[in-house]
Amino acid sequence: MPARDIALLLLVVVAWAINFLTSALSLREIPPFLFTALRFALLAVPLVFVVKRPAPGQWPRLIAVCLCIGVLHFGLSFSALKAAGDLSSPAIVLQSYVPMTALLAWWLLGERFAWRTGVAIAVSFGGVLVLGFDPLVLDKPIAVVLMLISAAFLALGTVLMKGLRGLDVYSQQGWTALIAVPPLLAISLIVEPGGLQTLGEVSWVGWTGVAYAAFVSSLLGHGLYYLLVQRHPVAQVTPWLLLVPVIAIALGIVFWGDRPGPSLWIGGAMVLGGVLLIALRNLAKARAQRALAADL
Repeated sequence: MPARDIALLLLVVVAWAINFLTSALSLREIPPFLFTALRFALLAVPLVFVVKRPAPGQWPRLIAVCLCIGVLHFGLSFSALKAAGDLSSPAIVLQSYVPMTALLAWWLLGERFAWRTGVAIAVSFGGVLVLGFDPLVLDKPIAVVLMLISAAFLALGTVLMKGLRGLDVYSQQGWTALIAVPPLLAISLIVEPGGLQTLGEVSWVGWTGVAYAAFVSSLLGHGLYYLLVQRHPVAQVTPWLLLVPVIAIALGIVFWGDRPGPSLWIGGAMVLGGVLLIALRNLAKARAQRALAADL
């Protein structure tokens, strides 16, 4: 990739890593599902004017994607971030969605993967088990469980998204925001009673976290990422995203007081190493397919 695109990709990586910190600060004041609803409500404001209607027959799949990613993934991931009390373990465990996506694509779409990818998947999941023995994680095991469930819904939404046609990134984000807000508010009213009443007491820090998640992480970050995957093969872009949890861990240590133990470092290395192997296998496969097409 040219230096300009690498710089843009690093901007995306940093924006997504900082989102762990700003969201964690905001979640001190705003309950997770309400925070997610506010994020998507803000995101919907500029995107409602540019969303495109999905093709006929695409509504059921689009709604399923929006519920999986917008409601269940984001709602549970922010719940995990609030429950964890640290930034390191949620940032690492979330990456398990990559091997989960490979397994779901094999199960639901019939996509095959080589034994090396299978080993990488096993290493990643083994890393989650090792990470779970870290004292920081053992103190709040529910956070790991919530993040694993969140990652599973992100993987399912990613697989379902492959069947969507004719929607650009802003239309997908816009529909996700519009469809996700009502159920998120309903869930918040049930499991987070009194949350709406406390919004008047939220400080500028809390509202900044909501705005950052909506406009910087989602609108800017996903917009630039979509631009880059249009210019370059997805398999060439995705390995760079492994820098997100690395930077998030650094932010956690510097600004949040995280003190990862040996189990978290070893388990994290296994998770990210497995994800990197999967990404590199995908990159090698993409290059082989391009070379074959060029020969033909």
